[in-house]
Amino acid sequence: MKLELISFKLCPFAQRAIIILNTQKIDFEITYINPMDPPDWFKAISPTGQVPLLKVDDQIVFESSVITEFINDISSTSIHPEDVITKANNRSWIAFSSSIFDDLFGLVTGDEDKFNASKTSLFAKLEKLENAKGDGTFFNGESFNMIDAALAPIFMRLAWMNEFTDNALSISEFKTLSAWSDAILAIKEVQTSVIDGIDDVYYSNIEGREGHLSTLLVDEEY
Repeated sequence: MKLELISFKLCPFAQRAIIILNTQKIDFEITYINPMDPPDWFKAISPTGQVPLLKVDDQIVFESSVITEFINDISSTSIHPEDVITKANNRSWIAFSSSIFDDLFGLVTGDEDKFNASKTSLFAKLEKLENAKGDGTFFNGESFNMIDAALAPIFMRLAWMNEFTDNALSISEFKTLSAWSDAILAIKEVQTSVIDGIDDVYYSNIEGREGHLSTLLVDEEY
């Protein structure tokens, strides 16, 4: 079975899939496209015109949550917890966490009012996650599960924003969440889920958006 993931370099939903592919030790190829000018061949095979897209031999799987579940289905072991209620609870929080990307987008692109509104919304959601997380290193304890993979792109982007802005979005008030973030970002399968120099790309993305966040950037080389 040949797997080819199609996405763009900063896509957080593709990163979720890559983390699971890495964790499950599944071979795959990745093709990056320009989301502002997608090639005709991509338009021809993508029902929604969105990424990520997974080619499985000559078949197409689309929608990021479906892609991650498919990867788990073809794996020798499941990255979900075994208990069905815990699994359902995890899936609920994964769906909840996806709305955080709207807040991150608002932080990067918005003017000062939008930035502040997005920050308020983001921190309200982080507080709920702080209260929902169980004991242990990861969300469910000591096992790295799909919900941890789902949060990794969020924690990574927050870490970049804080590095670039001298902690304008520090999550240190959330002690449990901060430790969880540190544990996730230390995992090799997470660290290798992005291209080399991705922090440079993200920094340039913030600059190019010319939102309020770009005015908070520390003048350093990235």
